[in-house]
Amino acid sequence: MIRVGITHGDINGVGYEVIMKTLSDSTMTELCTPIVYGSLKVAAYHRKALDMEVVNFNSVVDATQAVDGQINLIDCVGEDVKVEIGRPTQHAGEVAIAALDRAVEDLQEGLIDVLVTAPINKHTVQSEQFNFPGHTEYLEERLGGEDDKALMVLYADKLRVALVTGHMPISQVASSISKDLILDKLASFEYSLQYDFGVRKPRIAVLALNPHAGENGLLGDEEESVIKPAIEEAKSKGMLCFGPYPADGLFGSDYYTRFDGVLAMYHDQGLAPFKALAMDRGVNFTAGLPFVRTSPDHGTAYDIAGKGEASEESFRHAIYSAIDIYRNRINDDIAHASPLRRQYVDKSGDREVLDLTGDADEQ
Repeated sequence: MIRVGITHGDINGVGYEVIMKTLSDSTMTELCTPIVYGSLKVAAYHRKALDMEVVNFNSVVDATQAVDGQINLIDCVGEDVKVEIGRPTQHAGEVAIAALDRAVEDLQEGLIDVLVTAPINKHTVQSEQFNFPGHTEYLEERLGGEDDKALMVLYADKLRVALVTGHMPISQVASSISKDLILDKLASFEYSLQYDFGVRKPRIAVLALNPHAGENGLLGDEEESVIKPAIEEAKSKGMLCFGPYPADGLFGSDYYTRFDGVLAMYHDQGLAPFKALAMDRGVNFTAGLPFVRTSPDHGTAYDIAGKGEASEESFRHAIYSAIDIYRNRINDDIAHASPLRRQYVDKSGDREVLDLTGDADEQ
């Protein structure tokens, strides 16, 4: 059974609501073994505030004690935790990171298979111990190797959107985009589409930076000087990438459906249309790392916290997606573990034979 680590996120937001609504479905424990990194006290507080049916948590000291068929919970924050529903507080940020740190340690040690994170407040989590714009950058630091670069991918069904730049002020976007950066993101996106989603030869649409794709330099020259050269070089390496396309035109029609992925230049350029099209079922996936991490594509939603109005749809899909991607990676590894040796043509007899000597990749 796949062990799914779940962090409780901001305890003053909708994290516990969507977690408990998702896990109250008995089919979830038939699909995986959930292990929540959080607090029994906070869970009980939210359950009472929401007037929900009791969700039975199996309290365990560590992930090795988790029981299949039950909703397991590791208490990461102690009894002094304080909930203030609907309010951003420094304390909530501290306990959010305490749960995240513990879950990441277990992920690295192989005690859980995948990680699903409930939303955090990017401001309240900031401290001397956590100085990152968000989950993506933190996970790259903690889980990535020397050559691993995290790539934010938002997806729902066959709509997949990746970003060249992530959590960055809009004033810094243009100066941060370079041909090499776009090429790196294209390569990472293509690999993820193949390895994580099973698309053998993905077609990727690349968005322009400026309105109307720059209008031949009238509205900006990044398309001509940076983006187009990156696309052409990627094509020369065998990638199926196209563009640059104006974001409004691509998403305003159904043209985006002709591609397996869309690479956006900056955060809101990709996420605004994505959430307009797929908010309820959208999933945030951190590609490019050796471990699988997903999350719902919404935030803490303080305005509806404690009211019972939060939809668990995105969180449910985040768990499903983490499991699917984990299985896709295993299947891909198995498929490439012992590939058949290449065949060659024996010109003397004009017949195809199997070479049984030497390394197949050297033939």
